[in-house]
Amino acid sequence: MKKTAKNIRKKNSHGTIDAAEVQQFNAIASQWWDESGPLKPLHQLNPTRMEYIKAQICTHFGRDAEGFSSLTGLCIADIGCGGGLVTEPLCRLGADVTGVDAGAENIKVARHHAAQQGLEIDYKATTVEELAAREKGKFDVVTALEIIEHVADPELFIASCCKLVRKNGMLILSTLNRTPKSFMLGIVAAEYILRWLPAGTHDWKKFVKPSEIARPLAQQGLKTIDISGLVYNPLKRSFGISKTDIDVNYLLTAVK
Repeated sequence: MKKTAKNIRKKNSHGTIDAAEVQQFNAIASQWWDESGPLKPLHQLNPTRMEYIKAQICTHFGRDAEGFSSLTGLCIADIGCGGGLVTEPLCRLGADVTGVDAGAENIKVARHHAAQQGLEIDYKATTVEELAAREKGKFDVVTALEIIEHVADPELFIASCCKLVRKNGMLILSTLNRTPKSFMLGIVAAEYILRWLPAGTHDWKKFVKPSEIARPLAQQGLKTIDISGLVYNPLKRSFGISKTDIDVNYLLTAVK
């Protein structure tokens, strides 16, 4: 069998943790909420991905997407939550949110910021596979955004996320596609020309094609119902959702 970068990572890994990746984000943990800092791109794309997440959840569960508390009563886990850029909006929409990150410094920052905002979020410094072993089938929705390209074992990561989802629940992921276009825009332009991200933030070989996510999802009993691109408009200097362009960033929704 031809060896791919993904197969090699899986063979050599002991769980989903890539220690170098965790250390990289721990090192900038204090800057999670600095909208002009090294995580500025996440702040820029967050409103658009939150609109997508809210729309997908409300459609699936028959909720009013215009309501201020449209996610009330739903139990949601945000895997790879970082400093809480997604967990906090989910909490404000009424959801019972658990934020999970392998970086202890990230969780420390997330807890502190949530406390300042008066938000009750259950943050855990742990791995997704450890959480899945304890809380299998607990969550209505699991989100894993911009994280799978940073893990050591993508298939174990996906399987663990799936275990957390209860029957009729939903899993929403976002990541970078492994295409020539994503190399030019996601790495060369974003990290070395525009300096949106620190150089070395991403490894193109670890980018994941939609088919490489949909296949293990199906094996775990989840059906992919939507794949949408997250595209940057340089004229408007903002991100938007595209149903046709998934060459760089994309979001994927699957249901159990």
